[in-house]
Amino acid sequence: MNGERRRRPDYLLIFSIVALLGIGVVMVYSSSAVKGHLEFDDPYHYLKLQAVWAALGIGTMLAAMNFAYTRLHKWAKPILYLALVLLVLVKIPGVGKEVNGAVRWIGLGPLSLQPSEVIKLAMVIFLARILAGQPEKIKYFFRGLLPPLGLLGLVAVLIMLQPDLGTTLAIAGTTFMMLIAAGARWGHIAALASAGIGFVVAAIAAAPYRMNRILAYLNPWADPSGKGYQTIHALLALGSGGLLGLGFGQSRQKFLYLPESHTDFIFAIIGEELGILGASVIVLLFVIFAWRGYKTAMSAPDPFACLLAVGLTSMVVIQAGLNLGVVSGLLPVTGITLPFISYGGSSLLFTMAAVGVLLNISRFTLNK
Repeated sequence: MNGERRRRPDYLLIFSIVALLGIGVVMVYSSSAVKGHLEFDDPYHYLKLQAVWAALGIGTMLAAMNFAYTRLHKWAKPILYLALVLLVLVKIPGVGKEVNGAVRWIGLGPLSLQPSEVIKLAMVIFLARILAGQPEKIKYFFRGLLPPLGLLGLVAVLIMLQPDLGTTLAIAGTTFMMLIAAGARWGHIAALASAGIGFVVAAIAAAPYRMNRILAYLNPWADPSGKGYQTIHALLALGSGGLLGLGFGQSRQKFLYLPESHTDFIFAIIGEELGILGASVIVLLFVIFAWRGYKTAMSAPDPFACLLAVGLTSMVVIQAGLNLGVVSGLLPVTGITLPFISYGGSSLLFTMAAVGVLLNISRFTLNK
Protein backbone atom coordinates (compact mmCIF):
# COMPACT_ATOMS: atom_id res chain seq x y z
CA MET A 1 0.00 0.00 0.00
CA ASN A 2 1.25 3.46 -0.87
CA GLY A 3 0.99 6.52 1.29
CA GLU A 4 0.83 6.97 5.04
CA ARG A 5 -1.37 4.60 6.99
CA ARG A 6 -3.67 5.71 9.73
CA ARG A 7 -3.21 3.66 12.84
CA ARG A 8 -6.63 4.51 14.18
CA PRO A 9 -10.08 3.99 12.63
CA ASP A 10 -12.43 6.82 11.73
CA TYR A 11 -13.76 7.92 15.13
CA LEU A 12 -16.61 9.96 13.64
CA LEU A 13 -17.75 6.85 11.78
CA ILE A 14 -17.56 4.87 15.03
CA PHE A 15 -19.56 7.58 16.79
CA SER A 16 -22.41 7.39 14.25
CA ILE A 17 -22.52 3.59 14.51
CA VAL A 18 -22.45 3.43 18.32
CA ALA A 19 -24.97 6.26 18.65
CA LEU A 20 -27.43 4.55 16.30
CA LEU A 21 -26.94 1.23 18.07
CA GLY A 22 -27.48 2.76 21.51
CA ILE A 23 -30.61 4.60 20.41
CA GLY A 24 -31.82 1.37 18.82
CA VAL A 25 -31.51 -0.68 22.00
CA VAL A 26 -33.36 1.95 24.02
CA MET A 27 -36.13 2.36 21.44
CA VAL A 28 -36.56 -1.40 20.99
CA TYR A 29 -37.43 -1.50 24.69
CA SER A 30 -39.83 1.41 24.47
CA SER A 31 -41.58 0.15 21.35
CA SER A 32 -41.81 -3.50 22.45
CA ALA A 33 -42.58 -3.29 26.18
CA VAL A 34 -46.33 -3.70 25.69
CA LYS A 35 -45.91 -6.58 23.24
CA GLY A 36 -43.40 -8.29 25.51
CA HIS A 37 -45.72 -7.98 28.50
CA LEU A 38 -48.70 -9.43 26.64
CA GLU A 39 -46.83 -12.27 24.90
CA PHE A 40 -44.21 -13.23 27.49
CA ASP A 41 -45.38 -11.51 30.69
CA ASP A 42 -42.08 -9.63 30.55
CA PRO A 43 -41.87 -6.05 29.23
CA TYR A 44 -38.09 -6.44 29.02
CA HIS A 45 -38.20 -9.57 26.83
CA TYR A 46 -37.20 -7.91 23.54
CA LEU A 47 -34.81 -5.52 25.29
CA LYS A 48 -32.86 -8.43 26.80
CA LEU A 49 -32.55 -10.18 23.44
CA GLN A 50 -31.58 -7.00 21.60
CA ALA A 51 -29.01 -6.13 24.26
CA VAL A 52 -27.41 -9.55 23.82
CA TRP A 53 -27.33 -9.14 20.03
CA ALA A 54 -25.94 -5.62 20.41
CA ALA A 55 -23.13 -6.92 22.62
CA LEU A 56 -22.38 -9.70 20.13
CA GLY A 57 -22.55 -7.13 17.34
CA ILE A 58 -20.01 -4.87 19.02
CA GLY A 59 -17.71 -7.86 19.49
CA THR A 60 -18.15 -8.78 15.84
CA MET A 61 -17.46 -5.20 14.75
CA LEU A 62 -14.27 -5.04 16.82
CA ALA A 63 -13.09 -8.38 15.43
CA ALA A 64 -13.80 -7.28 11.83
CA MET A 65 -12.16 -3.92 12.47
CA ASN A 66 -8.92 -5.72 13.36
CA PHE A 67 -9.18 -8.30 10.56
CA ALA A 68 -7.22 -7.03 7.55
CA TYR A 69 -9.69 -6.38 4.73
CA THR A 70 -7.12 -7.64 2.20
CA ARG A 71 -7.65 -11.18 3.52
CA LEU A 72 -11.28 -11.02 2.40
CA HIS A 73 -10.10 -11.11 -1.21
CA LYS A 74 -9.31 -14.84 -1.05
CA TRP A 75 -12.38 -15.60 1.07
CA ALA A 76 -14.82 -13.89 -1.30
CA LYS A 77 -15.82 -17.05 -3.19
CA PRO A 78 -16.28 -19.36 -0.16
CA ILE A 79 -18.37 -16.73 1.63
CA LEU A 80 -20.55 -16.29 -1.47
CA TYR A 81 -21.03 -20.03 -1.96
CA LEU A 82 -22.00 -20.45 1.70
CA ALA A 83 -24.53 -17.62 1.44
CA LEU A 84 -26.07 -19.13 -1.72
CA VAL A 85 -26.36 -22.52 -0.02
CA LEU A 86 -28.14 -20.90 2.92
CA LEU A 87 -30.57 -19.18 0.53
CA VAL A 88 -31.42 -22.57 -0.96
CA LEU A 89 -31.70 -24.28 2.44
CA VAL A 90 -34.26 -21.77 3.67
CA LYS A 91 -36.76 -23.11 1.09
CA ILE A 92 -36.40 -26.74 2.24
CA PRO A 93 -39.44 -27.85 4.31
CA GLY A 94 -38.46 -28.39 7.91
CA VAL A 95 -35.39 -26.16 7.60
CA GLY A 96 -36.96 -22.83 6.70
CA LYS A 97 -38.96 -21.06 9.39
CA GLU A 98 -42.16 -19.25 8.44
CA VAL A 99 -43.03 -15.93 10.05
CA ASN A 100 -46.04 -13.85 8.93
CA GLY A 101 -46.41 -15.92 5.76
CA ALA A 102 -42.79 -15.49 4.64
CA VAL A 103 -40.07 -18.14 4.86
CA ARG A 104 -36.93 -16.07 5.38
CA TRP A 105 -35.26 -17.72 8.36
CA ILE A 106 -33.44 -20.95 9.18
CA GLY A 107 -34.36 -22.26 12.62
CA LEU A 108 -31.39 -22.93 14.92
CA GLY A 109 -33.13 -24.10 18.08
CA PRO A 110 -34.27 -21.02 20.00
CA LEU A 111 -32.41 -18.80 17.51
CA SER A 112 -32.85 -18.16 13.81
CA LEU A 113 -30.61 -17.08 10.93
CA GLN A 114 -31.76 -14.91 8.05
CA PRO A 115 -29.74 -15.94 4.94
CA SER A 116 -30.59 -12.74 3.09
CA GLU A 117 -28.47 -10.86 5.64
CA VAL A 118 -25.54 -13.15 4.86
CA ILE A 119 -25.90 -12.75 1.09
CA LYS A 120 -25.90 -8.94 1.34
CA LEU A 121 -22.43 -8.95 2.87
CA ALA A 122 -21.23 -11.82 0.65
CA MET A 123 -22.33 -9.99 -2.51
CA VAL A 124 -20.43 -6.83 -1.58
CA ILE A 125 -17.21 -8.73 -0.89
CA PHE A 126 -17.44 -10.82 -4.06
CA LEU A 127 -18.39 -7.94 -6.34
CA ALA A 128 -15.55 -5.83 -4.94
CA ARG A 129 -13.16 -8.64 -5.86
CA ILE A 130 -14.31 -9.21 -9.44
CA LEU A 131 -14.83 -5.53 -10.27
CA ALA A 132 -11.43 -4.55 -8.91
CA GLY A 133 -9.68 -7.49 -10.57
CA GLN A 134 -10.31 -6.44 -14.17
CA PRO A 135 -11.28 -2.74 -14.18
CA GLU A 136 -10.91 -2.37 -17.96
CA LYS A 137 -13.79 -4.80 -18.61
CA ILE A 138 -16.43 -2.70 -16.84
CA LYS A 139 -16.85 -0.54 -19.96
CA TYR A 140 -18.10 -3.56 -21.91
CA PHE A 141 -21.57 -4.97 -21.28
CA PHE A 142 -21.02 -8.66 -21.98
CA ARG A 143 -17.50 -9.00 -20.60
CA GLY A 144 -17.78 -6.56 -17.71
CA LEU A 145 -21.37 -6.07 -16.64
CA LEU A 146 -23.01 -9.37 -17.47
CA PRO A 147 -21.19 -11.55 -14.86
CA PRO A 148 -22.16 -9.40 -11.83
CA LEU A 149 -25.66 -8.92 -13.27
CA GLY A 150 -26.04 -12.67 -13.68
CA LEU A 151 -25.13 -13.14 -10.03
CA LEU A 152 -27.55 -10.39 -9.02
CA GLY A 153 -30.29 -12.11 -11.03
CA LEU A 154 -29.66 -15.45 -9.30
CA VAL A 155 -29.68 -13.88 -5.85
CA ALA A 156 -32.80 -11.84 -6.67
CA VAL A 157 -34.70 -14.96 -7.73
CA LEU A 158 -33.72 -16.85 -4.57
CA ILE A 159 -34.71 -13.96 -2.30
CA MET A 160 -37.97 -13.30 -4.16
CA LEU A 161 -38.94 -16.93 -3.53
CA GLN A 162 -39.03 -16.18 0.20
CA PRO A 163 -40.57 -13.61 -0.76
CA ASP A 164 -38.65 -10.41 0.13
CA LEU A 165 -38.86 -7.55 -2.35
CA GLY A 166 -37.37 -4.99 0.04
CA THR A 167 -34.08 -6.88 0.49
CA THR A 168 -33.94 -7.55 -3.25
CA LEU A 169 -34.20 -3.82 -3.94
CA ALA A 170 -31.51 -3.06 -1.34
CA ILE A 171 -29.09 -5.57 -2.87
CA ALA A 172 -29.83 -4.33 -6.40
CA GLY A 173 -29.26 -0.72 -5.33
CA THR A 174 -25.97 -1.63 -3.67
CA THR A 175 -24.85 -3.51 -6.79
CA PHE A 176 -25.64 -0.51 -8.98
CA MET A 177 -23.65 1.80 -6.70
CA MET A 178 -20.66 -0.52 -6.93
CA LEU A 179 -20.95 -0.71 -10.73
CA ILE A 180 -20.99 3.09 -10.94
CA ALA A 181 -17.97 3.33 -8.63
CA ALA A 182 -16.16 0.75 -10.77
CA GLY A 183 -16.58 2.97 -13.84
CA ALA A 184 -19.54 1.47 -15.71
CA ARG A 185 -20.90 3.52 -18.61
CA TRP A 186 -23.86 5.71 -17.73
CA GLY A 187 -25.73 4.47 -20.79
CA HIS A 188 -25.47 0.92 -19.50
CA ILE A 189 -26.54 2.01 -16.01
CA ALA A 190 -29.59 3.82 -17.42
CA ALA A 191 -30.59 0.76 -19.45
CA LEU A 192 -30.17 -1.50 -16.43
CA ALA A 193 -32.17 0.88 -14.24
CA SER A 194 -35.01 0.76 -16.78
CA ALA A 195 -34.88 -3.03 -16.77
CA GLY A 196 -34.89 -2.97 -12.98
CA ILE A 197 -38.01 -0.84 -12.91
CA GLY A 198 -39.65 -3.35 -15.24
CA PHE A 199 -38.67 -6.17 -12.88
CA VAL A 200 -40.21 -4.35 -9.91
CA VAL A 201 -43.44 -3.69 -11.83
CA ALA A 202 -43.63 -7.36 -12.83
CA ALA A 203 -42.97 -8.48 -9.24
CA ILE A 204 -45.74 -6.22 -7.98
CA ALA A 205 -48.20 -7.42 -10.62
CA ALA A 206 -47.40 -11.07 -9.86
CA ALA A 207 -48.43 -10.83 -6.20
CA PRO A 208 -51.83 -9.42 -5.14
CA TYR A 209 -50.54 -8.39 -1.70
CA ARG A 210 -47.89 -6.20 -3.32
CA MET A 211 -50.52 -4.56 -5.52
CA ASN A 212 -52.56 -3.93 -2.37
CA ARG A 213 -49.54 -2.18 -0.87
CA ILE A 214 -49.29 0.06 -3.93
CA LEU A 215 -52.98 0.94 -3.63
CA ALA A 216 -52.52 1.63 0.06
CA TYR A 217 -49.54 3.83 -0.76
CA LEU A 218 -51.53 5.84 -3.31
CA ASN A 219 -54.54 6.29 -1.01
CA PRO A 220 -54.32 4.61 2.42
CA TRP A 221 -57.57 6.24 3.51
CA ALA A 222 -59.53 4.29 0.89
CA ASP A 223 -59.28 1.24 3.16
CA PRO A 224 -58.24 2.54 6.60
CA SER A 225 -58.97 -0.70 8.46
CA GLY A 226 -57.42 -2.94 5.80
CA LYS A 227 -54.78 -2.16 3.17
CA GLY A 228 -54.01 1.31 4.50
CA TYR A 229 -54.03 0.44 8.21
CA GLN A 230 -50.28 0.20 8.76
CA THR A 231 -49.43 3.30 6.75
CA ILE A 232 -52.09 5.38 8.46
CA HIS A 233 -50.98 4.42 11.97
CA ALA A 234 -47.34 5.06 11.10
CA LEU A 235 -48.28 8.56 9.89
CA LEU A 236 -50.42 9.11 12.99
CA ALA A 237 -47.45 8.20 15.16
CA LEU A 238 -45.09 10.53 13.30
CA GLY A 239 -47.62 13.35 13.16
CA SER A 240 -48.64 13.21 16.82
CA GLY A 241 -45.03 13.59 17.99
CA GLY A 242 -44.78 17.23 17.03
CA LEU A 243 -41.47 18.99 17.54
CA LEU A 244 -40.33 17.37 20.80
CA GLY A 245 -42.51 14.27 20.95
CA LEU A 246 -44.83 12.83 23.58
CA GLY A 247 -41.89 11.75 25.73
CA PHE A 248 -39.92 8.54 26.06
CA GLY A 249 -42.21 5.57 26.70
CA GLN A 250 -45.36 7.61 26.01
CA SER A 251 -46.24 6.25 22.58
CA ARG A 252 -49.88 5.35 22.01
CA GLN A 253 -49.38 3.48 18.75
CA LYS A 254 -47.21 0.80 20.40
CA PHE A 255 -50.30 -0.44 22.26
CA LEU A 256 -50.84 -2.89 19.39
CA TYR A 257 -52.22 -0.25 17.04
CA LEU A 258 -49.13 -0.14 14.82
CA PRO A 259 -47.98 -3.58 13.58
CA GLU A 260 -44.21 -4.26 13.64
CA SER A 261 -43.67 -1.28 15.90
CA HIS A 262 -40.33 -2.63 17.15
CA THR A 263 -39.04 -3.87 13.79
CA ASP A 264 -39.98 -2.36 10.41
CA PHE A 265 -41.85 0.63 11.85
CA ILE A 266 -39.75 1.54 14.87
CA PHE A 267 -38.92 4.91 13.30
CA ALA A 268 -42.60 5.86 13.63
CA ILE A 269 -42.42 5.25 17.39
CA ILE A 270 -39.23 7.32 17.54
CA GLY A 271 -41.04 10.18 15.84
CA GLU A 272 -44.00 9.83 18.17
CA GLU A 273 -41.97 9.77 21.39
CA LEU A 274 -39.00 11.97 20.49
CA GLY A 275 -40.66 14.22 17.89
CA ILE A 276 -39.23 15.79 14.77
CA LEU A 277 -36.08 16.65 16.71
CA GLY A 278 -35.40 13.05 17.72
CA ALA A 279 -36.23 11.71 14.26
CA SER A 280 -33.91 14.33 12.71
CA VAL A 281 -31.07 13.13 14.94
CA ILE A 282 -31.50 9.62 13.51
CA VAL A 283 -31.41 10.95 9.95
CA LEU A 284 -28.35 13.10 10.76
CA LEU A 285 -26.50 10.09 12.16
CA PHE A 286 -27.13 8.16 8.95
CA VAL A 287 -25.94 11.17 6.95
CA ILE A 288 -22.73 11.22 9.01
CA PHE A 289 -22.33 7.49 8.42
CA ALA A 290 -22.76 7.95 4.66
CA TRP A 291 -20.34 10.89 4.57
CA ARG A 292 -17.58 9.09 6.45
CA GLY A 293 -18.19 5.80 4.66
CA TYR A 294 -17.93 7.28 1.18
CA LYS A 295 -14.98 9.41 2.28
CA THR A 296 -13.26 6.20 3.34
CA ALA A 297 -13.95 4.80 -0.14
CA MET A 298 -12.53 7.87 -1.88
CA SER A 299 -9.35 7.74 0.21
CA ALA A 300 -8.92 3.95 0.00
CA PRO A 301 -5.43 2.69 -0.87
CA ASP A 302 -6.50 0.24 -3.61
CA PRO A 303 -9.49 -0.50 -5.92
CA PHE A 304 -10.63 -3.51 -3.86
CA ALA A 305 -10.80 -1.40 -0.69
CA CYS A 306 -12.56 1.42 -2.54
CA LEU A 307 -15.28 -0.82 -3.99
CA LEU A 308 -15.64 -2.70 -0.72
CA ALA A 309 -16.17 0.57 1.17
CA VAL A 310 -18.68 1.81 -1.44
CA GLY A 311 -20.63 -1.44 -1.21
CA LEU A 312 -20.65 -1.64 2.59
CA THR A 313 -21.68 2.01 2.97
CA SER A 314 -24.36 1.73 0.28
CA MET A 315 -25.71 -1.46 1.83
CA VAL A 316 -26.53 0.37 5.05
CA VAL A 317 -27.56 3.72 3.54
CA ILE A 318 -29.90 2.27 0.91
CA GLN A 319 -31.63 0.03 3.44
CA ALA A 320 -32.04 2.96 5.81
CA GLY A 321 -33.41 5.11 3.00
CA LEU A 322 -35.96 2.46 2.03
CA ASN A 323 -37.13 2.05 5.62
CA LEU A 324 -37.43 5.77 6.30
CA GLY A 325 -39.27 6.22 3.00
CA VAL A 326 -41.77 3.49 3.89
CA VAL A 327 -42.45 4.74 7.42
CA SER A 328 -42.90 8.35 6.28
CA GLY A 329 -45.28 7.32 3.50
CA LEU A 330 -42.92 8.29 0.67
CA LEU A 331 -42.61 4.66 -0.49
CA PRO A 332 -44.95 1.65 -0.48
CA VAL A 333 -44.56 -0.82 2.38
CA THR A 334 -41.72 -3.23 1.55
CA GLY A 335 -41.00 -4.93 4.86
CA ILE A 336 -37.40 -3.87 5.51
CA THR A 337 -35.78 -3.01 8.83
CA LEU A 338 -33.89 0.11 9.91
CA PRO A 339 -30.16 -0.74 10.29
CA PHE A 340 -28.73 -0.65 13.85
CA ILE A 341 -32.11 0.32 15.31
CA SER A 342 -34.82 -2.24 14.47
CA TYR A 343 -35.13 -5.39 16.56
CA GLY A 344 -33.52 -8.43 14.97
CA GLY A 345 -30.45 -10.58 15.62
CA SER A 346 -29.28 -11.61 12.15
CA SER A 347 -29.68 -8.14 10.69
CA LEU A 348 -27.81 -6.46 13.52
CA LEU A 349 -25.00 -9.01 13.67
CA PHE A 350 -24.17 -8.92 9.96
CA THR A 351 -24.59 -5.15 9.76
CA MET A 352 -22.06 -4.78 12.57
CA ALA A 353 -19.72 -7.18 10.77
CA ALA A 354 -20.03 -5.04 7.63
CA VAL A 355 -19.26 -1.77 9.41
CA GLY A 356 -16.35 -3.47 11.17
CA VAL A 357 -14.81 -4.17 7.77
CA LEU A 358 -15.50 -0.57 6.76
CA LEU A 359 -13.72 0.64 9.90
CA ASN A 360 -10.79 -1.61 9.09
CA ILE A 361 -10.50 0.01 5.66
CA SER A 362 -10.60 3.44 7.33
CA ARG A 363 -7.40 2.49 9.18
CA PHE A 364 -5.56 2.23 5.87
CA THR A 365 -6.95 5.23 4.01
CA LEU A 366 -4.50 7.59 2.36
CA ASN A 367 -3.96 10.98 3.97
CA LYS A 368 -4.90 13.73 1.52
